Amino acid sequence: MQQNPLLKIQDFGQSIWLDYISRGMIDSGELDRLIREDGIRGVTSNPSIFDKAIAETHDYDDSIRSLAAAGKTPEEIYELLAVQDIQHAADLFRFVYDESDGKYGFVSLEVNPHLAHETGATIEEAHRLWSALNRPNVFIKVPATLEGLPAIRQLIAEGINVNVTLLFGLPRYRKVAEAYMSGLEECAAKGKPLARVASVASFFLSRIDALIDPKLERLMKEDDAKAGKALRLHGQVAVASARVAYQIYKEIFSSDRFLSVARKGARPQPVLWASTSTKNPDYSDVKYVESLIGPETINTLPGETIVAYRSHGNPASRLEGGLLEARELLDLLSQVNIDLDQATQDLEDEGVEKFINPFDKMMRAIAGKMTETRKAASGSQVGNTVQRP
Repeated sequence: MQQNPLLKIQDFGQSIWLDYISRGMIDSGELDRLIREDGIRGVTSNPSIFDKAIAETHDYDDSIRSLAAAGKTPEEIYELLAVQDIQHAADLFRFVYDESDGKYGFVSLEVNPHLAHETGATIEEAHRLWSALNRPNVFIKVPATLEGLPAIRQLIAEGINVNVTLLFGLPRYRKVAEAYMSGLEECAAKGKPLARVASVASFFLSRIDALIDPKLERLMKEDDAKAGKALRLHGQVAVASARVAYQIYKEIFSSDRFLSVARKGARPQPVLWASTSTKNPDYSDVKYVESLIGPETINTLPGETIVAYRSHGNPASRLEGGLLEARELLDLLSQVNIDLDQATQDLEDEGVEKFINPFDKMMRAIAGKMTETRKAASGSQVGNTVQRP
């Protein structure tokens, strides 16, 4: 019997996480089956995921009614529901975390996306969420904005696990790794243990191609001088960026600076490939999985990509292949007048908005369900009123 490709990926040193969570999949046992049958080693969540789970299902209606009756606001209700889901998921993964000595088995919860450019407020919310979750195998997701970098450093210094999200560009990745390293050094200087301080750097990929490919397609049609170069770059920039990012990871976490804290128990900050569902139907549905399998990495996949890879994945260690070509491709971008640094900054700005919008939509949905609850309660009271003559 052919081995499940999702399980076989582990032979090459990569962990597969699920990029989705909902109360329904926890209560039904689906998440537990993914852990035990497909070897899923973690879960990521974000406001868009919780919007789908809370606003677009009835799984949370009873809890919303109960919390609304207790006088909670929509924001408080969301946070309580999200914390409960993350806690339950973390408990399912706890045996993975314990058996791997804290290397695998994490579940992530994101700070309010409205705080993406507010350092102090991000730190404050991260403290509150970390305390509320009260689990060792959770990450607080903090965006890799300029304002997020000092928050990452301080949280790591305090021993709070951080999943750095919305990371697109290579220069910013170096700053993220620097923030993590500085946090570890500060943590060590305070005499705190480093062995269970964990972090990952979530590098978003398919969105890079989704932004750059249309520009390349225009050049392929309209500029004969640049058409050949554009064709060579088409659909290749995201994977090329990931391959170079992995080399940066290896460079940083084999440096003397890191080894000095590693001797005190610190762990590297693995790169996590995020946004790995295929946006272009002309590409393979496992494009951002097959090309990026390599040691000490993570790939977080939505449900449909997990199903696709289970069906026809072909695992092999490919991440370090074609590094020279990857560097050539990134250098080639300037020859077709595409500024990758500006493109990734645009993606960061857009990414913040893409999380704010579903977060706000979810708040409106919760408020709507609260209104329905109040109307139903009011109607019930009217119906039970005894009319006196």
